[in-house]
Amino acid sequence: MTPDTTPAELEQALSDAAAAAGPLAASEPAVRADWIRATADALDAAVDDLVPIAMRETSLPEARLRGEVARSSGQLRMFADALAEGSLLEVTIDTADPDAKPVPRPDLRRVLVPLGPVLVFAASNFPFAFSVCGGDTASALAAGCPVIVKAHPGHPELSVRTAEVMIEALRVAGAPAGTLGLVQGYDVGVTALKDPRITAAGFTGSVPAGKALHEIAVTRPEPIPFYGELGSLNPVFVTQAAVDARGNEIATGYVGSFTLGVGQFCTKPGLLFLPAGHGLQDQLIEATDGVAQAPMLNDRIASGFSSGLDRLRKVDGIRVLSDGGATLLGTTVAELLERREAILEECFGPVSIVVEYSSVEELTAAVEAFEGNLTATLHAEEDADADLARALLPKLTERAGRVLWNGWSTGVAVSWAQHHGGPFPSTVGSIHTSVGVTAARRFQRPVTYQNTPDTVLPAVLQNTNPAGIPRRINGTITTAEVPR
Repeated sequence: MTPDTTPAELEQALSDAAAAAGPLAASEPAVRADWIRATADALDAAVDDLVPIAMRETSLPEARLRGEVARSSGQLRMFADALAEGSLLEVTIDTADPDAKPVPRPDLRRVLVPLGPVLVFAASNFPFAFSVCGGDTASALAAGCPVIVKAHPGHPELSVRTAEVMIEALRVAGAPAGTLGLVQGYDVGVTALKDPRITAAGFTGSVPAGKALHEIAVTRPEPIPFYGELGSLNPVFVTQAAVDARGNEIATGYVGSFTLGVGQFCTKPGLLFLPAGHGLQDQLIEATDGVAQAPMLNDRIASGFSSGLDRLRKVDGIRVLSDGGATLLGTTVAELLERREAILEECFGPVSIVVEYSSVEELTAAVEAFEGNLTATLHAEEDADADLARALLPKLTERAGRVLWNGWSTGVAVSWAQHHGGPFPSTVGSIHTSVGVTAARRFQRPVTYQNTPDTVLPAVLQNTNPAGIPRRINGTITTAEVPR
């Protein structure tokens, strides 16, 4: 058993992170990018060491874990490339204009700067991609922030070993001591969150834990931003035209999606809305019956799933359609609307609910019943459902951070355009993403320099643009020098 971090060890981690903040913020983007690439290379080199530990602690299969290491190192390199390219800084320059109306304009130069030490609460379901070497860590490092990771108790040994690999890689590459640290223990995480040296926090986990930590973060004497991903049902809505065109494909894809990773993905489709008389029940049941039973991540999650499933089974109007390696439940929109709070409560694990609607009006009412979600999906036919889609998509947009057309929500591409977030309760900060390049924006703040001499400005704001990065000068994006 890995012991909790002692008060003295926590103080050392916080002190080291605070000491690293200045050198990290002052580092050239290209240099910092090299440090991040070094950690990615080190992770890939250590995969044969890390994966067996992860398999032992999480019960996840080798192929899945190797792929997750590759995703983690890949997103580190993506952030490094974006950092070196310069767009992460959002450099904006408006040169002085004495003739501007209604008043003369001074020389204004804006850039994003790092907040300072960031506390990351690791997740259980992705022991690499949302843990020590995950997206929160990668994006904070790219922003120029030291990171202290609060390890998840579901994979403590893996957390220690991953941190060792990354810390050594950063040291050899020349990053400041304290750039990355690791702590263990629930109370330790709370203590760190309250510490004035921590300037922001990222979290992936349950709604109750996330809300409690968010309350701590925003009620400190100096409140800090807390970016929590809490819970999501990820509803899928299917039109009659889509059932007629490819009903079998939809049924198979749905079962594959809600059982992927033993239903332990934050983007698992929790409900599938089908028109009454859809004719897909037999195929849905057969596909679900064919899912092999598999262990969950740990005993705590398995126990939570068991109690959540028992609760759902007892809700009036819910019927069990299949109950093997995964569980498929059924109900109607009328029943859902009558018992909305009981049915629309996330159950983390291999269960999903098929909900039948009898009219377009019921389908619309079902969409409107949802609170915020990470994703919402519409399966429809472009020609036959054009009017319906135009009516539903704005409603889905109000309720989700990612709206899918004829796809499945599991599988989150790590890219510039990705948004992994959504209205509360899916996250506590719907304007930000935890996946993709713009995740770094969570750990930056803008600063504008007014009429500041070129010789004392940060290099990225100087007239000659020595780094050659893209900058918006007087409204136009360019790599050119500032016009004299």
